Amino acid sequence: MTRRRVVITGSGWITPMGHDIESVWKRLVAGETSVAPIDRFDAATFPTSFANQVREYDWTKYVESAARHGQPGMHTAFALGATRQAWDTSGLGDFAALDRRRCGLYLGSGEGVLDFDAYQKTTVPAWQAELGSVNDSTWLAGAKEHIACRHEVAQEPNEPIAHIAREFGLRGPAFNCLTACAASTQAIGEACDILRRGDADVMISGGTHTMLHVLGMTGFNRLTALSTRSEDYQHASRPFSRSRGGFVMGEGSGVIILESLEHAEARGATILAEVTGYGSSADAYRITDLHPEGRGPAAAMNAAMREAGIDPSAADEDGRPPVQYISAHGTGTQENDAIETKSVKLVFGDNAPKIPMTSIKSMMGHLICAAGAVELITCLLIMRDGIIPPTINLTDPDPELDLDYVPNTARKTAVDTCLSNSFGFGGQNDTLVVTQP
Repeated sequence: MTRRRVVITGSGWITPMGHDIESVWKRLVAGETSVAPIDRFDAATFPTSFANQVREYDWTKYVESAARHGQPGMHTAFALGATRQAWDTSGLGDFAALDRRRCGLYLGSGEGVLDFDAYQKTTVPAWQAELGSVNDSTWLAGAKEHIACRHEVAQEPNEPIAHIAREFGLRGPAFNCLTACAASTQAIGEACDILRRGDADVMISGGTHTMLHVLGMTGFNRLTALSTRSEDYQHASRPFSRSRGGFVMGEGSGVIILESLEHAEARGATILAEVTGYGSSADAYRITDLHPEGRGPAAAMNAAMREAGIDPSAADEDGRPPVQYISAHGTGTQENDAIETKSVKLVFGDNAPKIPMTSIKSMMGHLICAAGAVELITCLLIMRDGIIPPTINLTDPDPELDLDYVPNTARKTAVDTCLSNSFGFGGQNDTLVVTQP
């Protein structure tokens, strides 16, 4: 059977840097940042008191009826906005012959804002220190008073797909994955597989997440994964720098519309890019660490390029490497940046120094489950406009990291093929390849 080709026909995002494609893109090219002190809760005593927070966002503007969605979790609210943008730009709503039974969903979604206050008010009074246990009766009484069942359910990772399906009447395959920072890249890759085997004609895919809450920030602080550069928070995210000290938390959603090429052409859709390759691998090493030799990321990149029919050591007719841009996972931790650099060298060999490679996390923060989708959308814009946004705050290069990270200032250059990397806790590695239509 002929392998069906998959194209992207719409995109949207809700990010800390803005709530529409063009204004955020302008800020990324300008090398701006959205990092600021957290005001969602009192973070004054936290080792990290700053983040890239979504602000001034009204999800009700993106739905036909706010009442039918009740009080959605924040991750759902982000996803509804991003999906509406992607849906509208794709023109699917104007396609009268759309078979919504063959329109599916695949998101990489994490939780919404966990209700720490309700948990604390319920659990602390019920704790019996002398017994080292919780008094069940006291806990249940507290739960009845403080915990709202619907609010708790609203934080579940599968809630966004339920709300999106209802909003747009989608009745096709529905999936959610939660593979940490690789989730939305994995979701897009597997959504492409669904289209290629003919189980759907359209897939809405991407990711949404917020960990900007007490428990989320506490967890990453305990892992020492977050920057604590409070005295200079605007320069805290420093991927590939000698002085890098962890990532800056972000939140939001990125969503794309995927279609089989046949379906897109039949309805006269504008094609933004083609997804030509997807690769996934496991490190089989440690729960929070990449393998030091970069074998997992390298395996994912190689698999994606095999599927795309790309020889990483080759050159095009103009002498350029076959991939002209790499969207780095680029968290700004000591480990990630060093191992990602090593893995790119393993894959591309002599071509590695010739390929621009940037991390928009330096500006937008780390959107966790949503990061991969947002970064893939950035790839689409790079190919459209021929300009690569920079890795900002790269003022003290690490001499051990010697690839082209496009430091501090955007660069104009033609890009026809992009590779986008996402690596998650647990050794999850996922890579996508997209090309100009």
